[in-house]
Amino acid sequence: MMTVEEAITGRRSIRAFLPRPVPRELVERVLLIAGRAPSGSNVQPWKVRVLEGAVRDEICRDFTGRYDRGEVSKREYNYYPEKWRDPYLARRRACGWGLYGTLGIARGEKERMHAQHARNYCFFDAPIGLIFTIDRDLELGSWLDYGMFLEAIMVAARPFGLETCPQAAWLVFHDVLQRRLRIPPEETIVCGMALGYPDPDAKVNTFTPERMEAGEFVTWVEELAE
Repeated sequence: MMTVEEAITGRRSIRAFLPRPVPRELVERVLLIAGRAPSGSNVQPWKVRVLEGAVRDEICRDFTGRYDRGEVSKREYNYYPEKWRDPYLARRRACGWGLYGTLGIARGEKERMHAQHARNYCFFDAPIGLIFTIDRDLELGSWLDYGMFLEAIMVAARPFGLETCPQAAWLVFHDVLQRRLRIPPEETIVCGMALGYPDPDAKVNTFTPERMEAGEFVTWVEELAE
């Protein structure tokens, strides 16, 4: 069993999975563990749709086709800033070009970039797709709670040999996805996530973006202002 430190620091977004099935009881166990994540006043705002088998396959065919045809919608909420600035813009570019560089995709190869992004809509071949929703009338604090729940899933999966890839890409299909999954209008889609056994031979899975050292984001407060 890996340590908590190993589970967190070894996590990365996996973009190629094996076709090996994940037992339903194991998926339930990971979600049950993650459900111990903290939430303000214990409201537990998370709701999860699990896609597998024929349902998952149909969703993948449908939405990959929609993406190829350019049938995308405006995101229901802005996951990213409307106007980018450094240092966030520099980090975003480094991540994007680092991923494409790992795959040998050069700048300007739009078709190959499109094909790689389209893999989001087949959950990168993971046998399990997760779609997360939250009630629309909940406030920002519950969204913060949701982030802790998502992180808990990604960490809890690893000791069982499973890996994940959280996906904001599904947000451009929020309206169609809501209809096809019969998600009631009182809920909004937060994101998706791929879950499965990673392909150890896939080059794309070797990519790990750089992370800041603690000194870059930590300030030790040694005196107070008057």
